[in-house]
Amino acid sequence: MSRIAVVPGSFDPITLGHLDVIERAANIFDEIHVVVVHNPGKTAMLPIAQRVSLIEQAVADRALPSSIRVTGWSVGLLVDYCTEVGATVLVKGVRSQVDVAYETPMAIVNRNLAGVETVFMLPDPAHAHVSSSLVRQVASLGGDVAPYVPRAVAEFLEKTRDG
Repeated sequence: MSRIAVVPGSFDPITLGHLDVIERAANIFDEIHVVVVHNPGKTAMLPIAQRVSLIEQAVADRALPSSIRVTGWSVGLLVDYCTEVGATVLVKGVRSQVDVAYETPMAIVNRNLAGVETVFMLPDPAHAHVSSSLVRQVASLGGDVAPYVPRAVAEFLEKTRDG
């Protein structure tokens, strides 16, 4: 029986920190589903389909395992997706105590709703200060985001900025 884990996030856009967590999770679990979710509390910069495409490019560029699947999920609970694909674990990257405080109640509810456990994974310290919102802000002001995001994302943002 294979162990399937879901790495969810808005990934707007995906960062090198996200990619690090995905790669390390792929070394632990048999199959990883990277699920781009709609966060009603945030206004997205990129549509879900574009985020999925950029993640697929980043995974391919980094030659990550073929056991990584990327998809979007915008209707229903994340645990419904987990049940649908047979995933028993959510993997969440946490950068700080603020992230842990935010994620803990959701982890408890997900376990109560569907028996899905949550594993918190610390980022590589080189990426601990980077968030998608920081990348969006730097990009919107014309700054170089290449040190913080996969090549495909940096190129896409540069191309959209240049028109």
